[in-house]
Amino acid sequence: MKSNGNYDWKFSTVGGVTRVNIESGQDLAHLDELDRKLWTALSCPLKNLEIDEKTLIMLDTNGDGKIHIEEMVAASKWLTTVINDPELLTHRASVIPFSAFNKESVEGKHLLEVSKQIIENLGLQKNEISIADVSDSLAIFAKTRFNGDGIITVNSAEDEALKTLIGTIINTVGSVTDRSGDPGVNTDQIEAFYAALADYTAWKDAGAADKENVFPYGDDTAAALDACMAVKDKIDDFFMRCKLASFNADSASVLDVSSAKISEISGNNLAASTAEIATYPLARVNAEHKLPLGDAVNPAWAGAMATLKKLVLDKEFPKAKDLTEEQWNAVIGKFGAYNAWMAAKAGACVESVDYDAAKQILADNKKDALLDLVAQDKALEEKSNDIESVDKLLHLYRDFFTLLTNFVTFADFYNPEKKAIFQAGTLYIDERACDLCVKVSDMGAQGAMAPLSNMYILYCDCTCKSKPGTMTIAAVMTDGDVGSIMVGKHAVFYDRDGLGWNATVTKIIENPISIRQAFWSPYRKMAKSVEDMINKRAAEKDAKVMADANAKIDNANIPADGSKPEVKPPFDIAKFAGIFAAIGLALGLVASAIGGLFAWLGLHWYHWVIMFAAIIAIVSGPAMIMAWLKLRKRNLSPILNANGWALNARVLVNVRFGATLTSIAKYPIVRTKDPFTTKAPLWRRILNWFIFLVCICVAVYFILPKDMRPFKSCCQKAAVEEVVETPAE
Repeated sequence: MKSNGNYDWKFSTVGGVTRVNIESGQDLAHLDELDRKLWTALSCPLKNLEIDEKTLIMLDTNGDGKIHIEEMVAASKWLTTVINDPELLTHRASVIPFSAFNKESVEGKHLLEVSKQIIENLGLQKNEISIADVSDSLAIFAKTRFNGDGIITVNSAEDEALKTLIGTIINTVGSVTDRSGDPGVNTDQIEAFYAALADYTAWKDAGAADKENVFPYGDDTAAALDACMAVKDKIDDFFMRCKLASFNADSASVLDVSSAKISEISGNNLAASTAEIATYPLARVNAEHKLPLGDAVNPAWAGAMATLKKLVLDKEFPKAKDLTEEQWNAVIGKFGAYNAWMAAKAGACVESVDYDAAKQILADNKKDALLDLVAQDKALEEKSNDIESVDKLLHLYRDFFTLLTNFVTFADFYNPEKKAIFQAGTLYIDERACDLCVKVSDMGAQGAMAPLSNMYILYCDCTCKSKPGTMTIAAVMTDGDVGSIMVGKHAVFYDRDGLGWNATVTKIIENPISIRQAFWSPYRKMAKSVEDMINKRAAEKDAKVMADANAKIDNANIPADGSKPEVKPPFDIAKFAGIFAAIGLALGLVASAIGGLFAWLGLHWYHWVIMFAAIIAIVSGPAMIMAWLKLRKRNLSPILNANGWALNARVLVNVRFGATLTSIAKYPIVRTKDPFTTKAPLWRRILNWFIFLVCICVAVYFILPKDMRPFKSCCQKAAVEEVVETPAE
């Protein structure tokens, strides 16, 4: 079949869905001709996949955290251009022989030359290159002074002064990560640092030029301003209260501290009532509009006022005992130049650099030396990019076909000998191994999407001593029975590397697991209901018996005449034998009645077999039909969609395929006798023998000829009576 081109695609049915085959190098070469509607996946995430994440990052060219069809097609075109035989891409090898490079392609020829140079620089003599070779090259390249990314680190400089300067830039204006992984700076950081340094020193110089106005209290100006601001609102409030008292004399008592308020807290620990006291006026309202500076101030503000007095008022008004509003406004006015200078502050990011050191850095002017280091590093950009291109080629050469078969067809998932890239490992729980386990990145999305899968899913939190944090998995159970699985049950999860994790079931999404489980489910429910009913009745009976016993104990009285209480007679074994004889007779009559009923209805033994089968079908049939409908629609797509996949087709897991994803423990037949087997009670053994004998009697009844049956006379009498009564009717 041709799709968006002339290439003849081959198709097959995989997992109950028709999909295109991706098997050969030519399929890869014509990938751009495949209709997007025929792709199983439209995009996949970079996280939680069993494939080298570095490969996925290389494919994610737009950096959105997902790999799209366009990026897969672009990678296939690039690979089939630089490699001379596309069939080699299906081998998933981690080594590329030099003969595999396409010398007819300009880029292929260039990558071959770079690869040979890498091998030569490593001192190796071979005609191939591997991922390990390039990884070593990158590691060696990362330890050099320059690596082509235009970023310099402390190690890029040989001069100690430049090393210190680079560290200062990193600590002030910030850093960018070098290809080696160390923090570094580029041209932007260097330019920003020197610009900020120039602005900062110019601002400091402006303040020093007008020192008398800008710093009215010398080096204590900033502290003095802070002291003023700490009490400014309270002082302004005091002067306003004084003005209002003068405006309306009757309001003086309201504006002042009332005795009632102090009385309310007088019974408390006043040292712990500072917050309440601080809300009172700063001082008593007076007609002179003067703020006392001594002990008459509100004690909650005494410390702040003392600091203000020491830093400002004692310098402005020595030995003053009070403060007027005019004096206060004059003090605040003296900070005008300082506030304006602070508002014009520039280069704040380099404020941590000492002023004298900043001046020295500007005087030394090593900016050009730093920019020259950046230029030297940038000169190796092409060489560095070439090594990264070879590294990318090696990763895609090994991993691209694996990703593609899990992207277009999910062929690895349906291959019993392989595992898909989204299968995280195996969960061992309740005597079975679940191979369909998917790492979960968003439990909220799983809760909304996973129930649509029609699968029985166990969500488990997994922890491992050798790895930090918790990993959550969704384990799909596709065969067997529910068994004793419940939330809180512990299990063990083994990842693809064989590392064991302690797993705990945290959530279960229930759906049918198998037809066998569905067949027995109604009987289990009935048994559970009967068990619950028996337990309830037994509990009620036990409670009643205990209540009656307690009542009898409470009401027990010894006869006044001293006579002994009535003693019940001992158990009579003869009566016990008589009871069993009566039971045996009754059971015999029941067996006779069953035989008579069979004869009277004229039914054969196979009629009862059919009737028994019909009853089973009525009870189990609906559950089995519903299970069959769900099992044939089990779809992995909702689970993967909740993990960030954009799937374009169903990923069905039918009964036969599901049986390969969950393996159940199988035990050999053991002939040895269990010494701890619980023996059945006597009544149960008698009942079992009785049922067995009844079955034998019924079978013998139908096997014997009609003239030899024990109920022949009864049957004939019934027939005669029927004949006699018929004419009368």
